[in-house]
Amino acid sequence: MPASTANPPRIAVLADSDTRWKWGALTASRIVPGPASGVQADPVLPVLDGFLLRGRATPTPRQLAEVGVRADSLREVTAVEFLRAMTRTSYDVVVLALVGGGVQAVLHGLKRVWEGTAARPVVVTGYVGVVYEKLADGLLLRHGADLVLANSRQDAERFRAVYDGVGADSASVTEVALPFLGGAPYAGEHDPSAEQGRRPYTVVFAAQPSVPESRKDRTYLLDRLVRHARLHPEREVLLKLRSRPGEHTTHIEELPYQKLAQRLDLPPNFRLVYGNMGEVLDRTDLLVTISSTAALESLHRRVPTVVLSDLGVREALGNHHFVGSGCLASWDQLDAGHRPAPDEEWVSRQGVAADGSYGRAFDAARERIAKLLDRPGGLPPLTPYYTPATAPGYLPGILARHHLGPDGSPLPGAPAADREPGPVRQIVRRAARGAYRHGVQRVAPVIRRMGEL
Repeated sequence: MPASTANPPRIAVLADSDTRWKWGALTASRIVPGPASGVQADPVLPVLDGFLLRGRATPTPRQLAEVGVRADSLREVTAVEFLRAMTRTSYDVVVLALVGGGVQAVLHGLKRVWEGTAARPVVVTGYVGVVYEKLADGLLLRHGADLVLANSRQDAERFRAVYDGVGADSASVTEVALPFLGGAPYAGEHDPSAEQGRRPYTVVFAAQPSVPESRKDRTYLLDRLVRHARLHPEREVLLKLRSRPGEHTTHIEELPYQKLAQRLDLPPNFRLVYGNMGEVLDRTDLLVTISSTAALESLHRRVPTVVLSDLGVREALGNHHFVGSGCLASWDQLDAGHRPAPDEEWVSRQGVAADGSYGRAFDAARERIAKLLDRPGGLPPLTPYYTPATAPGYLPGILARHHLGPDGSPLPGAPAADREPGPVRQIVRRAARGAYRHGVQRVAPVIRRMGEL
């Protein structure tokens, strides 16, 4: 089913959180064969069908609106419902924007539902951002897709080394870049005294839902941010939050900064903000974080960027990924006026493409997809590395979490996909999800504190 000028390419994106929906939808728009690969002379907009995998982190309407990605259709599904949808509509490309276990389950399910078909879509997967933990586990769970996207040259080398090291085919690894980089380059500091009405120098702390985890560490970071605002009343200090209370993102947030901030007397130049990270970066003069992917967005624009070392440089925090970047610094240094200078060689290896080459970062993926779509006789069956023979003690449990048996077929009692859930069922689902989120953010921390007494 090659893309053509007569019929717009049709893409399905399956995502399990707001961040992965953003990555999947933006990736889909960048990898469609088009003029950059010389495949389409007169490009047309692809048809994008979005599927949200039902679970604890299913995005809310507000989160979807904040991402700002257009979809021609968007609905919530289980894994079984998604697999059945793939038998009813023909797609050119399917993007799996899921956690590793979800990718593996869906790959086995797709292998089963596409058995015996003359043609199938190209299946693409990858990572939302920096890969700093569970490298082998996550990669092998993603093996079997036609393209496993690596967001940088460094990741592409690591991915191939893992696959080659276990005897798995590494040809699927394709180097690209993070799909949400962009925006105007940093134009330099604004001097509020130079012209009336110009905005103040703006410091932004990009919060993360799960890093750090403890109340002590999160309280420390918030206190230091507030202290910075008091030390520099001429600056605007923003705490950029990922989600509002009751919402979940890719990672669970048990102690929202909003809740911690309620006990503080906040200075007038300190604010909590939401919204698209790109829009926040438009007014940022200094981006501060522990290890957020926002640091790469900031570096791409050449905004001064700091990765905090206050809590140590540790794998558990993810900031070890930035060793060699030139961006590591502490709040004491920032309070004293320190401004980091990123290492250009390190930046170039991270797919940040601050040198202007970002527009070509997805050429290889587009060309590869075009060739696969034009392959005589269609594509071969999907062949994940994990099978009931190679991982009999691991794979069945992963598949069962998504109501799939060892052969990828639905287990007895799996949710039906031949009808939409009724109003009562929808209410029950929303109530159950709300109860789960309340338990994570309210009940679990209390129980944990009681256990420490």
